[in-house]
Amino acid sequence: MAAEPDALDIIRRSLAAETENTKLATNYTYLQRTEDRELDSNGQVKSRRSKTQDVTILKDSTFRRLVERDDRPLSPEEDSREREQLRKSIEGQRHETDAQRAQRAAESEKRPGRSREMLKEIPDAFEFRLRGEETVESRPAYVIDATPRPGYHPKNSQARLLLPNLKATFWIDKSDFNWVRLDAEVIDNISYGWFLVRLSKGAHVRVDRTRVNNEVWLPKRVSLAGSARLALVRKLNVEQENTYRNYRKFQSESELILTPGAR
Repeated sequence: MAAEPDALDIIRRSLAAETENTKLATNYTYLQRTEDRELDSNGQVKSRRSKTQDVTILKDSTFRRLVERDDRPLSPEEDSREREQLRKSIEGQRHETDAQRAQRAAESEKRPGRSREMLKEIPDAFEFRLRGEETVESRPAYVIDATPRPGYHPKNSQARLLLPNLKATFWIDKSDFNWVRLDAEVIDNISYGWFLVRLSKGAHVRVDRTRVNNEVWLPKRVSLAGSARLALVRKLNVEQENTYRNYRKFQSESELILTPGAR
């Protein structure tokens, strides 16, 4: 009988695959729709708002242009303002000094979940168990459960903030070892932004990806549900759902041209 695959080895291979996948992902533009819902004490939606943005990545910078609000196109005046703001942002970054560029990259690393150094700590932060296999996106995937490892001491500040406070399940493609689905649960309160925001125990984050052009895995849906507290005073029951569509190949060395009325 063949030996059962080692869960930790699969995770390590998936992190290497994730590095390469991230490089390929920068060649794509897309539309991202974000819907925020606030729930009442009975779990019923009491407010809902959404925005749709056109997203482009150029030289490690992410540029966003609002194209819809609550599923309605912007007025011609708003659209013109959005295009002008985008043009100024792109032009400003073209004239950045090396120091300014490095500072911007460092600020991006501080955003929760964005740190590459944090990802490197995942093999040490969790104990992994291969649950089995499932079919995702018509492809076989390993299903691996991850629980915090006792005695783990995070080295990275982002790892210290997140990893000990999560348990997760990874769905990893058997063929290319990319993450195709992730479901994470907050098992202890997570505070960030100088404690201005706290995500409470029991919150769930789920990421679903789809394979595009048979070369890269890109987000299809990212959702967050749980209780949050703003400024440690106002408690909210919230849901956020991000959906992604209209992936288009975009060469990073190309010039971004803002055509009036383009979507």
